[in-house]
Amino acid sequence: MPNIKVIIPAYNEEASIPLVVKDIPSIVSEIIVVSNNSTDNTEINAKNAGATVLVENRKGYGYACLKGMDYISNLEKKPDIIVFLDGDYSDYPEELTKIIQPILEDNIDFVIGARDKDLREEGSMTSPQIFGNWLATSLMALFFRSTFSDLGPFRAIKYHTLLGLNMEDKTYGWTVEMQLKVLKQKLSYKEIPVNYRNRIGVSKVSGTVKGAIFAGIKILGWIFKYSFKK
Repeated sequence: MPNIKVIIPAYNEEASIPLVVKDIPSIVSEIIVVSNNSTDNTEINAKNAGATVLVENRKGYGYACLKGMDYISNLEKKPDIIVFLDGDYSDYPEELTKIIQPILEDNIDFVIGARDKDLREEGSMTSPQIFGNWLATSLMALFFRSTFSDLGPFRAIKYHTLLGLNMEDKTYGWTVEMQLKVLKQKLSYKEIPVNYRNRIGVSKVSGTVKGAIFAGIKILGWIFKYSFKK
C-alpha cells in the first residue's frame, strides 16, 4: 500500500473541516490541515477529527500548501503521493481513490479532479470561476497544447514529482503554477471527472470581487510568464 498524505489549506472552515477529514478514505496515512490564519475553531475541530494541524499565519493558499510540504520534508518516512483538496467540503473527499488510481495503475505523475459541468451542483461555481477556468485552460491549450479543462484544487501528485516542480507561489497562483510546471517539464498528467457541490460558508476568493480579480491577475500572470519562458 502506498504512503499517501493529504494537505488541506483551511481558513475559517470550522463547520466544514470535520466533515472533510471524516470522509477521507482510510488508505491515507496522514491528513494535514494547515490553518491559514484562522480566527474560528478550525484548528480544534480539525484536531478533534483526527488531523495533524499546522498553523501558517501568512495569509495565502500557496503559503499554506508550502507549510504542509515543509512539514512533510522533515518526516523520516516520506510519502509516495500527496493529495491536495479544499477544506470547505465542496470536493467529495471519498473520491480520493479515483484521483490516485491513474498514479497507482498507470504510473501517471499528476492527476486533477476536473469539476465536470455535468457533475457540478448548481451554483457551486460562480460565473467568474467558470470563465476564469475556461480562459486559463484555453490559454494553456494554445501555448502548451495541454488538455487541461480545469484548475481544480482536488489533485494528486507523486511526492518526488512535486519536489521537482520547486513550487513558489504564495497565494492565488498555486494551482496554475503546478499545472504549468507539469506541462513545461513534459510530465504525464490526467484529469478525472469528479463531483462538486456548494461549499459550506462563503468563498474567500470567488465570493468577493477583490478575491476574484486578484486570483484572475495571478493566474494569467503565471500563464504569460511561462508562455515566453524558455
